[in-house]
Amino acid sequence: MIEYSHLHPMIVHFPIALVIVGFISDLIGLVTRWKFFASAGLFLIILGGLGTLAAYISGNLAGDGIEEFGALGTALDTHESAAVLAVWTMMILAVLRTLLAVTGRMKGWMKLGMVILLAIGVGTVARTGYYGGELVYRHAAGVDLTFGNAFTHNAASPALEEPLKATEEND
Repeated sequence: MIEYSHLHPMIVHFPIALVIVGFISDLIGLVTRWKFFASAGLFLIILGGLGTLAAYISGNLAGDGIEEFGALGTALDTHESAAVLAVWTMMILAVLRTLLAVTGRMKGWMKLGMVILLAIGVGTVARTGYYGGELVYRHAAGVDLTFGNAFTHNAASPALEEPLKATEEND
């Protein structure tokens, strides 16, 4: 079975992409007045909102058991706080965007206002992703630091064979 710590990194990229592309679609729909982009934006924002929820849930499951102390604990708290804001923002925006489309009120200044709010939503998701990247690349959260056994024969890398043979001969 797949571990939650592996599931979270696989899921988080979807809401990032969906929310950004949904925002861009709505922006193009606002400027060009093409219904295709407005419709695409609606569906992408809904999927992006649901994706943020899935990423949040998988992140909570992945974080269970991690000892939160020191710099890692602070970074985890910051990432989680950003995630909570992103989930609430995107869920509210997805519902609001859906209501505007269903009631036929996605026109004029409401459309412009929605695009501005979606830009804020993109910012919350991007901020969460940034802090998630900090966890991995700065604090090595979820990274296997055992490096496997670097001194075993690796057929994929014959260049390692000679130094290994020389080391074995010297022993």
